[in-house]
Amino acid sequence: MAAEANDSELRKGLHGMWASVAPGWAEHADYVDARSSDITERLLDAAGVGAGMRVLELACGPGSVGIAAAQRVGAEGAVVCSDVAREMTAIAASRAAEQGLSNVTTKVLDLEEIDEPEESYDAVVCREGMMFAANHARAAREIRRVLRPGGRVAVAVWAARERNPWLTILLDAIGEQLGAQVPPPGVPGPFSLSDPRALESLLSEAGWSEVAVDDEPVSVRVEDFDDWWTRTCALAGPVSGLLAALPEEGVEAIRARAAAAIEGYRNGDSIELPGVTLIASGSR
Repeated sequence: MAAEANDSELRKGLHGMWASVAPGWAEHADYVDARSSDITERLLDAAGVGAGMRVLELACGPGSVGIAAAQRVGAEGAVVCSDVAREMTAIAASRAAEQGLSNVTTKVLDLEEIDEPEESYDAVVCREGMMFAANHARAAREIRRVLRPGGRVAVAVWAARERNPWLTILLDAIGEQLGAQVPPPGVPGPFSLSDPRALESLLSEAGWSEVAVDDEPVSVRVEDFDDWWTRTCALAGPVSGLLAALPEEGVEAIRARAAAAIEGYRNGDSIELPGVTLIASGSR
């Protein structure tokens, strides 16, 4: 019971955190789409998304994957873009409406307790969301539960910390300033599902069949340090709150550390930071 109570409190905190950063995701939605376009296509391919299917996107943020899925399923199909934060689903709904996608609806859903009937979707997709679940195993079981028999699922999570300097430069700079690891131990973070073997075992134990885990490179190219700083701080959920709580001199010290580290990735007139995501897929 104590573990469940802790999970519940952790989930509430995470939900509030994502609601608070929704404006940044709205502002940078087109950038997110472009940065992760290859991942989106890989997810949709791995989930077998095609004409006439009913598809659920979990942790949708600005709805990037769901909107792309809507193009594939066509008028005879349907896509639900869902997120724990109503503020995020509002962004996805607005963007789908702007594109005239009448086959897209939105719902507020928690991927650890998906308030949908069993066997109600042909495919489930989730890009960069599952690693933030308080209980990964419960999330994996819930995803399987809402899939029809033979339905497919594909999720993308970030690979190991050292393979993603586009984000770790910022997290390490903050950690050095605070004298503590960011995010702290015990809090679900971007790299909490970064071990491919552990991820495969987790999904298999949750009942997924034909589980496969593959790498997908995703580099982040920016014009300059300020471009990277603005976008990364706006999109990295826990970071905005941390920086807002620090005195100005503390933030400037973090900026200076990050700026020095970024220079190692300069390529002519731009900066190109490597990144790798893991795409895990399976079926019910």
